[in-house]
Amino acid sequence: MPMAFAEPLTESPDLDAFFALCGEGRWQERVAELGLRAQPGSLSGRAAQQRHALELALSRLGDRRAMARLGLAERRLCALARDAVALAETLPEAGQTRLRAQILAGLTGEATLIPLFHLLRTASLLRARGFTLRFDGLAEAAPYDLLAERAGAQAEVVCETVSAEEGRPVHRGDWWALVDAINPELQTWLAAHPGRYLLKMTLPEGISGPDQLAELQRRITALLAAEKRQDAGAQAVLKLDPLMLAGAQAQDRPGGLPARLRALFGPEAHLAVTTEKDSGSVFAMAARAGRENEIAAAVCRRAGLAAERRLTGEHPGILAIFLDDLDRLDWRALRGEQLELEGGVRRFLTTPAARRVVAVSCASRFEMFGAPPPDAAPDGELRFRNPSHAAAKLPALAPAILSSV
Repeated sequence: MPMAFAEPLTESPDLDAFFALCGEGRWQERVAELGLRAQPGSLSGRAAQQRHALELALSRLGDRRAMARLGLAERRLCALARDAVALAETLPEAGQTRLRAQILAGLTGEATLIPLFHLLRTASLLRARGFTLRFDGLAEAAPYDLLAERAGAQAEVVCETVSAEEGRPVHRGDWWALVDAINPELQTWLAAHPGRYLLKMTLPEGISGPDQLAELQRRITALLAAEKRQDAGAQAVLKLDPLMLAGAQAQDRPGGLPARLRALFGPEAHLAVTTEKDSGSVFAMAARAGRENEIAAAVCRRAGLAAERRLTGEHPGILAIFLDDLDRLDWRALRGEQLELEGGVRRFLTTPAARRVVAVSCASRFEMFGAPPPDAAPDGELRFRNPSHAAAKLPALAPAILSSV
């Protein structure tokens, strides 16, 4: 059935209803679990803070004393949480069961509530553009998520969440785990070998999984123990050099090194800096895969699968894709001068798999959390219209399908 969403948040909402929707016991368990995983002092803990920023923010906002200091991101998340509660009240019993199952899945393991909030945000954007919505995916177990209608025209909307890790030969989670595992050894080694060092790693086929990570750690340890400068193998080429960066001085603070290393090795490199407090020694690591990231290609692969499996063909299809696990540099690069994302999506729209697709939209956490341009796309999302689709010129669908770039 059509649903009227709550208006943009104007006062502090009570999040208890949302926590009850999650299951108060399960919500409290998840908050405690994330609190342990997101402990400061390690890269993995910092990564957990970033990945579960939505859930951690909602947890903080459960304290009414925090409500008086809501920023833009918090207001947006609270409004979407309120939309989830309103949605649950409109759904039939089977739909409520599906919604709770989706929430429970988002509160388990490495999963997040981002897919649900992406659905809610997509609905909010469409409603603001004059569309009436039905949540057929939840209400009727339809393969698509939303049926959007405006001025007599209808479109099926599919909401997909794609991790940028799907397009990275070296997953950032694996890199952070490696750095955390080897950091104690590096500090011990630095204490015995004062100085400034740079370990460059080339990983021809990338790296993933605990076995490959353990082997790479073993090789780094062996290289340092043997005081060698280089170790070449099929999985990785390691080269240890003095840390000498253009314009860098020996007294430079280690905290300034990441930016210098990033400028030297580029946005796709994986970087880490370890220091030894007593001597001020520094050990920097920079790793690159033998091939470039293919995040846009991962988006297009998922778009093709979604178009084939989740669109019925009875109405024009809109694919609303959320790119997760991106940082600021990633998102800017995908939208930048090389037009990697735009080029990939526009090529996808010329393929047979896109015959049911009238438009593709792309968004990230920067749009969801209300970051200003250039970190976020100016229109709240990137949109790419499929000019060959029969519905591409329908005025009624224009607000949801006209290209934004």
